[in-house]
Amino acid sequence: MNQLFARKPLELLLEEMKGENRLRRILGPVALTSLGVGAIIGTGIFVLTGVAAHDKAGPALILSFVVAGIACVFAALCYSEFASMVPVAGSAYTYAYATLGEMCAWIIGWDLILEYAVASATVAHGWSAYFQDFIGIFGIKVPFAMTRAPFDFNPDTGFLAVTGTVIDLPAILIAAIITIVLIKGIKESVRFNAIMVMIKLTIVLFVIVVGAFYIVPNNWKDFAPFGYSGISFFGKTIWGQTGLGGAPVGMLAAAATIFFAYIGFDSISTHAEEAKNPKRDVPIGIITSLLLCTVLYIAVAAVLTGMVPYEKINIDAPISNAFAQVGLTWAQLLISFGAIAGITSVLLVLMLSQPRIFLAMARDGLLPPNIFGAVHKKFRTPWKSTILTGIFVAILAGLLPLRILAELVNIGTLFAFVIVCSAVLIMRKTHPDAERPFKAPFFPFVPIAGIVTCLLLMFSLPKENWLRLLIWLFIGGLIYIFYGKKHSVMHKILNHDKKG
Repeated sequence: MNQLFARKPLELLLEEMKGENRLRRILGPVALTSLGVGAIIGTGIFVLTGVAAHDKAGPALILSFVVAGIACVFAALCYSEFASMVPVAGSAYTYAYATLGEMCAWIIGWDLILEYAVASATVAHGWSAYFQDFIGIFGIKVPFAMTRAPFDFNPDTGFLAVTGTVIDLPAILIAAIITIVLIKGIKESVRFNAIMVMIKLTIVLFVIVVGAFYIVPNNWKDFAPFGYSGISFFGKTIWGQTGLGGAPVGMLAAAATIFFAYIGFDSISTHAEEAKNPKRDVPIGIITSLLLCTVLYIAVAAVLTGMVPYEKINIDAPISNAFAQVGLTWAQLLISFGAIAGITSVLLVLMLSQPRIFLAMARDGLLPPNIFGAVHKKFRTPWKSTILTGIFVAILAGLLPLRILAELVNIGTLFAFVIVCSAVLIMRKTHPDAERPFKAPFFPFVPIAGIVTCLLLMFSLPKENWLRLLIWLFIGGLIYIFYGKKHSVMHKILNHDKKG
């Protein structure tokens, strides 16, 4: 029991930074902000807006982005405080280990693996849809059997349906390409991401400015066709309407769905070990990228739902299709290209973050260090875990549909945010004198508000997501019991202390 709740000392965390398996510090505030924007803007704008507006909220999607953004602001401030205190790889996993103990750290680390891997698969799925839309403009088509996952979730019936295809080949190919880029090195990855970010920001501004001229205010007349609520408790709707498939619908239900669009900012904290001045640069990157992207999200949601009636929004490629519906077929080409660039950068940052969680867990002995803790001698990247991540993402992206992937990611992300906000509360009590270059303001309101809003959104997700999360955590628990607990660095330290 002592080991399960043993907290990793801050001194030990900082001492690990001097080891040979540490990563290069080459990222400044601009590069970190670029990584944040790279991870945030992409799937949320180019893919999930369609699903959320069509199935959950209608034009009230605009408010859904506001609600989700507010929840993220609370969590972002808490992330910033921790990242400035403990500038090492691992994000919420590392923070949980320092505050809540080993068992909780394992749970959140295992949860983050789910978050980043499944998020990457979701993004790869969106990339595939836009890529096929793009090449379709030139009359090129991927063989039907290789266009999408072999089954999909039908929100009208609440059951899975066969699509008639075999696998999503483009999604698998992009996962493989990104894996190769990531192995090459962090500097190359950041440079590639910066180019993609410039392209997609240009396209997003184009969508907002040009699309504004084609807004039909009448499309906003039925602003909230599904209502403003949509809160459920473990799948049972307690406030608001219920869709045909039994899942809650409404503005808040949509906020829980599009929450996925914001997960990029927490990926910045996984790169704290690679920041030149993490105590200053990481908080700047997290907060700047989140605020910038929230404004752009709200503007795009307004334009999209104003251009096309919500029930006619295309789920797979909503923005490019919206421009096609108003007769701007030439813009469809431009937007599809921008979406491909944008989603590529999201995928790159997410798949860049995943191996750093593995690295942090391997350093603590909770995963085999010869695989997950291995850093390439030349490139200084966690190359083995990057390859494993690429394989896992490719399998998920090729076989699972968008709706299942997106909601599974959301519950994992929200769970991580609850842990981080809780950890800030605990650290202020247990380590009141610790150096905090950045402090979450209005304490304790900010962390408590972060916990409440994230739990509210978690409970608004369908019950199937809770079941999948529990199954995933159960599998992780078995791995911890039969491997992690025995090989843990803290286990060895505690045994040494006992013998001493």
